[in-house]
Amino acid sequence: MPSTLPDGEPVPADGALPDVVRSRIGARRFSFYVHVPYCASRCGYCDFNTYTAAELGGGASQASYARDAIAEIELARTVLGAPDLLVNTVFFGGGTPTMLETDDLATMLRAIDEWFGLAADAEVTIEANPESVDRYSLTSLRAAGFNRISFGMQSARPHVLHVLDRKHTPGVPEQRVAEAKAAGFDHVNLDLIYGTPGESDDDWRASLDAAIAAEPDHISAYSLIVEDGTALARRIARGELAAPDDDVLADRYLIADEMLAAAGFGWYEVSNWARPGGECRHNLAYWRGDDWWGIGPGAHSHIGGVRWWNVKHPTAYARRLSDGESPGLAREVLDAETTRVERVLLRLRLVEGLDLAVLDDVGRKAVGREVDAGLLDPVAAREGRAVLTLAGRLLADAVVRRLLG
Repeated sequence: MPSTLPDGEPVPADGALPDVVRSRIGARRFSFYVHVPYCASRCGYCDFNTYTAAELGGGASQASYARDAIAEIELARTVLGAPDLLVNTVFFGGGTPTMLETDDLATMLRAIDEWFGLAADAEVTIEANPESVDRYSLTSLRAAGFNRISFGMQSARPHVLHVLDRKHTPGVPEQRVAEAKAAGFDHVNLDLIYGTPGESDDDWRASLDAAIAAEPDHISAYSLIVEDGTALARRIARGELAAPDDDVLADRYLIADEMLAAAGFGWYEVSNWARPGGECRHNLAYWRGDDWWGIGPGAHSHIGGVRWWNVKHPTAYARRLSDGESPGLAREVLDAETTRVERVLLRLRLVEGLDLAVLDDVGRKAVGREVDAGLLDPVAAREGRAVLTLAGRLLADAVVRRLLG
């Protein structure tokens, strides 16, 4: 949940959607994202819309957050009207959702079920920092209906965690995986970051070894991005730390893919690997262009071709809902070309790839050059799809630019 918000036209006070998209409601699978904007401390690399207790100020609190989020869930039911919108996935992200009491998390999930209805096989995910849960809270979360959990591991090396300002002790994330599985979670993910200043190839291999040995069914591996305005960016600007090197990042990605494949994990999105059946259905909904309503400060939504985003600060968010108004700050109606461009950008990241029919004439002509360069799979191209090769995954953004002309 990035901390900066784009421009757009104002969202009406009642949150009503434009007439042009109302007929599209219910045409695609539907999800909820619930943003919990609280953290015990701020990681040096993080630029998400999150707040520690010292940063929060007055007018909003963790204790009242469930009440505010439920008010927005009720608003969503009013705005979307009568169409049957069974919820296929729910994702509680942040921030650190497990900063809230388990009863509050359960109450928010129950409100989604009561107002919309959860599909019988709904995937319900919660993110957690390893130090924010224990075996007792994990058992409570599972009993409340959460069936997938994602732990922020980032690294197994203490000096790497120190640079990232991560507070947990190495070994704790692996312990939490075992506890989550014992509690009955169907799917468990570990998040890793590579390319941290001071990390070596051996450090990265050790982190991958530890993550694989914990036996989750999903591992995400993201290259470190130095975001403007973060503590990490300031340290790099002062020369205290070296900036991530693109060649090193590429080497680390290749190491990850090799080790994860050898352990039985298949890539299904550029930065995500899973054992068969362990793919994150919620994130696939984003990449495939499905509909979702984002609950919480700064949360983004996408319904029927209109995208909007909420006010950023928890105080402003709570105040609007208390006044009976939508927390939506601004929105945009996506035209056909914007939708096509985003489809290319997102679908090409997936192992299933992109239907070549989505491309214009310039893009279709570029496919052959990308195949010749070894960046797109030739067999898939002959079958009418653009699918990245391993080399193509390293240059995915560049391939997208060329396919869009």
